[in-house]
Amino acid sequence: NMQRQAVPLLVSDAPLVGTGMEKIVATDSGVTVVAKRDGYIEDVDATRLVVVYDEDESRKLPVEVEIHKLTKYQKSNQTTTLNQRPIVFPGQKFKKGDVLVDGPSTDNGELALGKNVVVAFMPWRGYNFEDAMVVSERLVKEDVYTSIHIEEFELEARDTKLGKEEITRDIPNVGEDALSDLDDSGIIRIGAEVKPGDVLVGKITPKGETQLTPEEKLLRAIFGEKAGDVKDTSLRVPPGIQGVAIDAKVFCRRGVEKDERIQAIEDIEIARVLKDQSDEINVIRRTALKKLESHLKGQKASVSIIDSKGKVYLEAGDEITSDMLRKIPIHRLRDLMLEGHSSLIPVVSDVLYWYEGEVQRITTYFEGKIERLKKGDDLPPGVIKMVRVCVAMKRKLAVGDKMAGRHGNKGVVSIIVPIEDMPYFANGTPVDIVLNPLGVPSRMNVGQLLEIHLGWAAKNLGAQLAELAKDYKIDEIKKRMVDIYSKDELNALVSGMDDEQLRSFALSLEQGVPVATPVFDGASEDQIRKLLVESGQSELGEVILYDGYTGEAIAEPVTVGVMYVLKLHHLVDDK
Repeated sequence: NMQRQAVPLLVSDAPLVGTGMEKIVATDSGVTVVAKRDGYIEDVDATRLVVVYDEDESRKLPVEVEIHKLTKYQKSNQTTTLNQRPIVFPGQKFKKGDVLVDGPSTDNGELALGKNVVVAFMPWRGYNFEDAMVVSERLVKEDVYTSIHIEEFELEARDTKLGKEEITRDIPNVGEDALSDLDDSGIIRIGAEVKPGDVLVGKITPKGETQLTPEEKLLRAIFGEKAGDVKDTSLRVPPGIQGVAIDAKVFCRRGVEKDERIQAIEDIEIARVLKDQSDEINVIRRTALKKLESHLKGQKASVSIIDSKGKVYLEAGDEITSDMLRKIPIHRLRDLMLEGHSSLIPVVSDVLYWYEGEVQRITTYFEGKIERLKKGDDLPPGVIKMVRVCVAMKRKLAVGDKMAGRHGNKGVVSIIVPIEDMPYFANGTPVDIVLNPLGVPSRMNVGQLLEIHLGWAAKNLGAQLAELAKDYKIDEIKKRMVDIYSKDELNALVSGMDDEQLRSFALSLEQGVPVATPVFDGASEDQIRKLLVESGQSELGEVILYDGYTGEAIAEPVTVGVMYVLKLHHLVDDK
């Protein structure tokens, strides 16, 4: 029930102790991009991904180019952020089912709603009475639980009885300071920091004839008629919102003259569409040349190919090479004749026919896209122009925020304690969260205890493997892995890895060895005890902690481990 309320965090982190369902849930949710079949990455940046799927002759599937436009910082219906980021690089080959792009709350294609944090079960000066939580300042400083929230604001310019409303920078009785972040069209620039009361979009509305006050008469005398005829109806930032303007969309009725901002947005969109078109055509051209090369390389031409300016691409009797084929414009290959053939060989003719058909299809599709961009928008009756502005806010963890584990163990942050005051281990490392042990027995959700013991073992085993990797002890790494994993798991993980790859893999486990305990087939108590001993810890999962205030050892050993904790949508800033 509470996993539905988790807020997507700035950096996602998959759980150390999982259920084995994380990958399936993330893939089925549709927020990631999954490969349909084998292929490679043609091009990738933060906003788009160009994927080329290989030809599949057995199923008669041609080479296919797919361009994925990634979702970047869009508002969800919970005002949280929907953001996708690629986890592949140009030229990388992939197999069917591989995850190419991570979405919100996913990490390498696995569901990642919260963070793995070190938790201690002990009372702490009354601050974790009932279900309150004591949290280390580290989680705030290092943005562990920081999330981005987006608010959207809308303004319409209408055609009123008194005249047309106008979106403009020229607002009466507003100082230049308040307008410094507006562009010439009166719309906030992207990247501007805004606070309550700031103007997002300037708008003036015609005013009916009213009885003038002496002050207004004076204004009219000084500034002329204009200042008195209109009133300021600008869109301003409401109270409680402070952030950065990250997007501004302008919609304009068909037939209305476009201002500079609309034209600039349109030009950027058209440039993107043309880049997509050129990428698709380039892949199709390369594929066609590859096919032609396999049929023409080493053959001799019986005619010369010369362009209209007299440039010679190929002379009669020349042997055709790969370089020659790349230099000849592909449409001129229809003039190519080979020795011993009276006409263009059918295979070459088929490839050229396929290429021209694909280019025609791609060009028509993208021309239609550009046409739609230039057309203008369908707006409600009476609306001339509409502007939507998105403001992004960073929400750090604060006192009053609600947090929860995955066992119904929810609580509210009661205090954020300086790192040096938190209880710490003998080596000086402080814990991240202190929970009240009295929250467990009465509710009988002991799953959280099994989770922290297993998480503690997983974290320490990962640290041991990383330590061995730093010392280049490859044989010991292999030996430790045999102790940790079953034979089948180990084969699936490290088959085909050389020593350097194995070392990199061990280093990647520094934060912990991920484990899955599926429903009805989870880790038994004995297995957890065995792993705790294997990781060099007490089999009870208890540790001697030291008080951050006094430096003295806490009288009793404390249950400590790694728990997966989520930040929920009930944030104190929204209250």
